[in-house]
Formats: sequence, C-alpha cells, structure tokens
Amino acid sequence: MDINANVFSNEDITVTYQPNCCANAGICLLQLSEVFRNSVIPWIDLDGANTDAIICQIDKCPSGALKYHLNKKKVA
Repeated sequence: MDINANVFSNEDITVTYQPNCCANAGICLLQLSEVFRNSVIPWIDLDGANTDAIICQIDKCPSGALKYHLNKKKVA
C-alpha cells in the first residue's frame, strides 16, 4: 500500500510529511508540540510557531520524513 505524503502550507512555508519514512522518534512532538500534535487533526499546525522555529525542528527529524520549502512571495 502506497502512503502519500501529507502537505501542510501557510503563507510562508510548505511542510510535507511522508509517514512511510517516519521513524516515530517523536522528537517533533516533544520539542515543538504547538505545531506537531498527535491528538488533533490536522496534526501539523503551522500557525503554532514562527517559521524559523518550524524549520529548526524539521531539520532535527532523524528519518527525513518531514521536509519543507519556503513559499515565494510575490513582488509588486
């Protein structure tokens, strides 16, 4: 069974989660529970912390199941 990545986005950042790669270490839940929540759907709330904190936490993901890219802002 193929499990598709979950995609979460706000104005600044898009986060993808690939559950088939997740090692379930729980680092994201323990260290940034305002964003990564295990008892609420959607389980990733990008309004729970600033973008820099989210990026820092994703960079700690041991399995690489969490990835991000910054959304481009339109220039007037």
